[in-house]
This record gives sequence, structure tokens and C-alpha cells, in this order.
Amino acid sequence: MGINYMDMIKCLSSCMYRRGFLVSIFCGMLTVLSGCAVGPDYVRPTADTPVSYKENAGWKVAEPGDTAIKGAWWEIYNNPELNALEEQVNVSNQTIAVAEAQFRQATALVQTSRAALFPGVTTSVTPSRSDKVTGGSGSSTRNTTSDYLLTGSVSWEIDLWGKTRRAVEASEASAQASSADLAAMRLSMQVLLVQNYFQLRALDAQKKLLDATVVEYQKYLDMTKNRYAGGIASRADVLKAETQLNTTRAQALDTLVQRSQLEHAIAVLIGKPASEFSLAVSPLAATPPDIPAGIPSELLERRPDIAAAERRMAAASAEIGVAKAAYYPAITLNGSGGFNAAQFSKWLVWPSRFWSVGTTAAETVFDAGLRGAQTDKAIAAFDAGVATYRQSVLTGFQEVEDSLATLRILAEEAQIQDEAVKAARQSAKISLNQYKEGIVSYLDVVTAMTISLSNERTAIDIASRRMVASGLLVKGLGGGWDSSILSQENGNGRKEAKAKPE
Repeated sequence: MGINYMDMIKCLSSCMYRRGFLVSIFCGMLTVLSGCAVGPDYVRPTADTPVSYKENAGWKVAEPGDTAIKGAWWEIYNNPELNALEEQVNVSNQTIAVAEAQFRQATALVQTSRAALFPGVTTSVTPSRSDKVTGGSGSSTRNTTSDYLLTGSVSWEIDLWGKTRRAVEASEASAQASSADLAAMRLSMQVLLVQNYFQLRALDAQKKLLDATVVEYQKYLDMTKNRYAGGIASRADVLKAETQLNTTRAQALDTLVQRSQLEHAIAVLIGKPASEFSLAVSPLAATPPDIPAGIPSELLERRPDIAAAERRMAAASAEIGVAKAAYYPAITLNGSGGFNAAQFSKWLVWPSRFWSVGTTAAETVFDAGLRGAQTDKAIAAFDAGVATYRQSVLTGFQEVEDSLATLRILAEEAQIQDEAVKAARQSAKISLNQYKEGIVSYLDVVTAMTISLSNERTAIDIASRRMVASGLLVKGLGGGWDSSILSQENGNGRKEAKAKPE
């Protein structure tokens, strides 16, 4: 390391015994400043990053000026009701509250680690009075004495090998990981709300379609009954019409079960009892917004889960230094002083003072391989952190590619499905006219109408899946988050972990 630590220890002892306690503290500070920290200095490992997203080909993205999603990303849907619900998620969601409390715990641990960099100061006041008998039975005397003691002591373990500084590094990195966890949880809850909201609106659209279909089927049933009464249609035609009508009614009611569950899930997301929350019916009428995917290398800075994995890797690296520092002796400065007198009136006067200073060097001679095992454990934890980080990066790219592919394919599917809906409606209309003219049976009408209804419901389902996929793409891209908020300089130039809402 290029530093003669034995000379430093001799310097400390000389300072303490020749220059006084305050000078010894100053020498200790110089020793800390001139020392080094054992263990590796953290460098973020590399991760394979593609040049571009494969699934971007054929996917319409936002204009070049909109290079990234920012802030309240859910506003891209231009839905005031959704905006209001998202704001409630940020404030009242209890899962986010848990993550926020865990972040505060992590920041408190940072201060706990930093406290070890400074001396510990204690004081005590001990007034006492004792009574003692001396001498034999014939000449015994009773002596009563008083003692007034005020003591102050200072103990400071010099961070000569960087053990405490590495511990601070580890706790700061862990706090930053916790901040990223908070952002990731917030983003997950926001995206889950988007998914539930648009799925609920799709069910509203399904219900509207089925209700309108029930009205039509009721007309067809009435028509069939009239034809049966006139001897034109058979009883079987009436039964088919009734079956078709009641089946559709049941399907319409079934959508209410799913809608209620989604409504209750949204209530939980915004921190409200399910019994106190409801959403008015509003059929889905939205299309996915254009979302800027950016370039893959940005994903490492924009995804909080990747940032959290990277910060935990940094913390694991610092823990290696903590483990290696255990091989070196612990150097502690100790000092004490105070006042001691037998009379209260002479207690707090200068002649009653006392003081002492000293240095303690402690080294473990034999530990049966404990320190080696702890070091190996720390190295293994770091290696696991590297693998976890790289896996997080790979998963991040996969999720973006999945969402881009889903949106691209569903957009094509929606166009084809729209054509299928038009053809199915025309087929049902023709079959009904042919039935009225006696060309086909009512079974042909039922079949054509069932196909038409099924295609319209499929079109709504595709629209719902497109909206859900758009939310998943936003999540895959990290929303409006930026890892630069994890490290911000304070007045002392020290980096602190901070949690910042989108």
C-alpha cells in the first residue's frame, strides 16, 4: 500500500503522551486521511447491450422530438379519469407505502454506518457515600467518607484499513437499491392500474355489445314467434331463437362478474375499501399511444429494477472490503477525564481534575478460518450479484422486445379482425333476409349471428390486449424514471440515496 502503518502508530502514541489529547485526535484524523481502504474498488461489470430493438422494425414509434417518456407517463393515454386514479395510487397504495418504509429503513442504516466514522463520547456522574468500621472490638472506629466523581470518556476506532468506509459504501449502495426498488414498485402499481382500468373498460364495451345484441335477438325471437303463429316457421326455430337470446343474456351478465373483480382490484390499488369505490360504465374507445422505445443502452439507466440490481452488486463489492479489513489490527484511541473529590464543595474545581489517554491495537491471532470464510462468502455474493445484474439486463431487453412484438402483431391483427367483423355482419344480414324469404333455415341465421357476435367480441378483446401491452411496454422501458436521481450531491460533497416519485 506504500504506507508504514507502524510508524503511524508510533506517531499517534508520541502525540498522545507528549502533546496532549486534542493533538492526538488531530494526528488520528491525519492517519485516517492518509490511510487506504482494502478490498476492490467497484467498477460496474459490462452487460451485453444490443444496438437496436429487433421488434422496432415495423413498429410506429413517436416523433424524433419525443425521445423519452417523462414524468406522469400515464398522461399519454389522454384519459382524465385514469390520471386521477394514478395520482391516488402514488399517494394511497399500501404496497408502495411498504416499499417507501423499507427505503427509509435503508437510509437510516446509512447513518448508522457513518456514525462509526466518529468518536463515541460517554459521560457519567457518580456521587457516593460509604461507611466503614476499622479496628478491634475494643478500639473500633467508624469512618464515613464521600466521593464525587464526574467522568467523560472518548473512544475512537481509527478506520485505518477502510473497514468503516467500505461499510458506509455498502449501506449507501443498499439504500440506493432500496430507492430503485421503491421506484420499481411504484411503476408496477401504476402499470397494473392501467391494465385493470382498460380491461374494465373493455368489459364495458363487451357488455354494451351484448346488451345491444340482446335487443336485436329479442326482435328476431318475436319475429320467429309471429312466423310460427302464422304457420311459416317451426317450433324448432322458436326454440333456437330463445336459446340464442338467453345465451347472450347470460354472457352479458357474466361480464359483470369480471368487471366487479377489476373494480375491486382498482379500489385496492388506490388504497380504498372495495365497498366504497365504483366506476361509472364507459366502454373502451381508446387506441394505444405512440411510445418512444429509444435505444437499448438507455434501458440500463431507465429501468429501476436493473438499477437496483446494479446497486446491490456495488454493495456486495464493498462488503468484500469489509471482510478483508478483518485481517488487519483494529487501532483505537481512548481518552478519559473528569473531576474527583471527597467534598462536594471541592468537586468541580481545577485541582480535582484527572485525565488519561491511550492507544489500543487489537489483532485476531487465530480464528479457525473464520475471516477467510467470510471473505469467500463476500466474493461469492458479489459474483452472484453480477449474474443477477446481467440477468436483469437480459430480462429487461426481453420484456421490451415482447411488448414491441405484441403491439406490432396486435395492430396487424386488429386490422384483419375489423375486416372479419364487417364480413360477419354482412353474412348475418344476408342470412336473415334469406330466412325471411324461406331460402335457408333459422339454423343458418343462428350460425351467422353467432359468428358475427364472436368476431365483434374478439375485436374488443384485441383492443383491450393492445392497451394492456402498451402499459407493459412503458413498464419495460422504465416509465419516466431515471437512475441519475439515485446519487445526488449534498453540501458536503457526499452522495446520498434519495427516493423521488415520477
